[in-house]
Amino acid sequence: MHRAPRSFAPCVNNACGQYIYPSGVDVSSSALRFLSAKLRQRRQELGTRWRRLSSGRQALLALAHLRNGHPYAQLAAGFGIGTTTAYRYITEAVEVLAALAPTLTEAVRTASPKAFVLLDGTLLPIDRIAADRPYYSGKHRRHGMNVQVLADPFGRLLWASPALPGAVHDVRAAREHGIVDALAEAGIPCWADKGYRGAGGTVRTPCWGRWETLSTGQQAVNRSHAKIRALVEQAMATLKSWRLLRKLRCSTTRITNIVQAVLTLQLASSD
Repeated sequence: MHRAPRSFAPCVNNACGQYIYPSGVDVSSSALRFLSAKLRQRRQELGTRWRRLSSGRQALLALAHLRNGHPYAQLAAGFGIGTTTAYRYITEAVEVLAALAPTLTEAVRTASPKAFVLLDGTLLPIDRIAADRPYYSGKHRRHGMNVQVLADPFGRLLWASPALPGAVHDVRAAREHGIVDALAEAGIPCWADKGYRGAGGTVRTPCWGRWETLSTGQQAVNRSHAKIRALVEQAMATLKSWRLLRKLRCSTTRITNIVQAVLTLQLASSD
């Protein structure tokens, strides 16, 4: 991927004062141009006459936050604006991007010509305490938000779901989002792991049971299934390459918008 201009300098505070250091944002230039254009269009719609940052600089600010996970205060110092202004600019950019993310219906339409799709769930870690049980995933043994992902046969992202509390199991999340019914209605085969056992529709899961208790034929089926499913890890790695998603410290009500914003940028970069 092409690097966007290394044109901002976040700051770090210590006992001796304030220091500035340069930092790069490893996102494609097409993503930067895409977001800049959308923010410029929004400003025209709002009739905005002047802001502290140009639409291009605001786009770079938002990308730095999403890609590198830098905190607002650090970015604010680097861009020469207030922390509140940085928060407001980033939130606006995220909302603009989230509104452009494909819906499940649109994703299924895109997937319809393909041989199959891959379905998997991921837990996005959040900073919650032990008392927040709805957000605790017993499978991952940590607090987080459950996000379902659809990928094409080449492991490219097609769609990411709204975020649900981490305690929600993958198969339940898939049903709540309507993924199973949408794929079944479109007749699209879907490969998923054992966490989706019993989902029904066109969702295919491995043969159930301990490896040593499976027949030779069932073991062969599971090997083939695992080989096909392995490509979904590429989609997950693409999502987690946006470092903010590796440990979210914001309100859980904002996480869906952040995921949708990242999805939009990723799709814009791959076009």
